[in-house]
Amino acid sequence: MRISWFVLLLLCTGYAHADTNLTAAIENVRTTCGNISAELTDMKKMAGITTAVTGVGTVAGGVALGSGITKAKIDTEQAEKQSELDKIMQSAGFIKINSESELLNILGGMYEQTNTEFGDIAAETIKSRQQEISELEKKSKNLGNWRTGMLATSTATNIAGAVMSGANRVKGDLKQQINECLTSVKTLSNIRMQARLSQTASDMELERAEKIIRACDAWTTVDVSSINTKSTGATISSGIGATTGLAGTIVSASANSNSVRDGDADKEKKLNTTANVLAGGTTLASGVATIFNATQISAIKRAATVADECEGALK
Repeated sequence: MRISWFVLLLLCTGYAHADTNLTAAIENVRTTCGNISAELTDMKKMAGITTAVTGVGTVAGGVALGSGITKAKIDTEQAEKQSELDKIMQSAGFIKINSESELLNILGGMYEQTNTEFGDIAAETIKSRQQEISELEKKSKNLGNWRTGMLATSTATNIAGAVMSGANRVKGDLKQQINECLTSVKTLSNIRMQARLSQTASDMELERAEKIIRACDAWTTVDVSSINTKSTGATISSGIGATTGLAGTIVSASANSNSVRDGDADKEKKLNTTANVLAGGTTLASGVATIFNATQISAIKRAATVADECEGALK
């Protein structure tokens, strides 16, 4: 009877010692693997906001490009109608007046002219063409202003996106914590293996340790560095979008200024073409940044899922 009690005492002592080791190892895992989920949740929210911001920049750039293309078509139509008007005025005997002296000379000869059917038709046609040209010029001006405004909006959102993307990265301390988490999980796995082989732990204790190991060891399947890689890609793309957007805003405003519109037509056309090209570049860069931010959300979600499951197993 004494021998049986002695064996039972040894077994209980062995279990108590194993419980202490497993408990300590589990507490170590809880310390190193805990609170990761909270930080990743904040990162996921920030990535979502950044994606929305750069998405707005992409839309604004696209609207600017669309406005510029439509403006180019209207400018072409306006130039064609102006050419038609010049021909009509020339065939009807109308003369462009460039100075006050020319006006006085023309007025001197107007008293000798009489109304004719051809003259009436020409005058009505010219009036109609002038009204059409005026309306096209107004549309062109409005589209030019709209393009400039949308480029400015895209520039602002790309600047904000670059700042937020650059900040939304896995910090060194978080990466170190994940590495320490994996190290503690490996230690727990070794202690569990020893307890199982020596039969010094209950099935319930071994099962709980196994559950924690299985959940937290999933960190080995998470490529944390990809989160930062996508952050870098989004930051660079947003930076490019901001640069092209700012240049496009300046060029677009210049192309749509009264001094340019009333001056050299070739210069105006070149500036408008350049503004449209820059609008296209801004749209593309913003779109790429949005894609990087969206894929970063996926990477963060994967890491957050592992963190939640690991912390859930530790409860």
